[in-house]
Amino acid sequence: QVQLVESGGGLVQAGGSLRLSCAASGRTFSTYSMGWFRQDPGKERDFVAAISWGGGATYYADFVKERFTISRDNAKNTVWLQMNSLKPEDTAVYYCAAAKRFGSRSTYDYLYWGQGTQVTVSS
Repeated sequence: QVQLVESGGGLVQAGGSLRLSCAASGRTFSTYSMGWFRQDPGKERDFVAAISWGGGATYYADFVKERFTISRDNAKNTVWLQMNSLKPEDTAVYYCAAAKRFGSRSTYDYLYWGQGTQVTVSS
């Protein structure tokens, strides 16, 4: 089992940057593909980015390409989401999640979830 805790959210002006972190517990972190999702109140949880077990492959939603970067360090049991050129429409609660399958955009493929961290981008 994997427990995930996100941090790094906050309030930022449009055009600014934030770096989200997701710390994982357990010795099996490196066996999971990791993903980031985001959710507005009353809306579905949307896929943002994913990274493979060793970090050699990444996959992004079209709306964050060239602005967001996902990375991981298995020695530190941590995955990050670097978010640049933030827009007001990026405002959401951001969740990290762990899956056995790489690159899935479906929440159903992710087995473990963090509690989320709020990102608010002001115009």
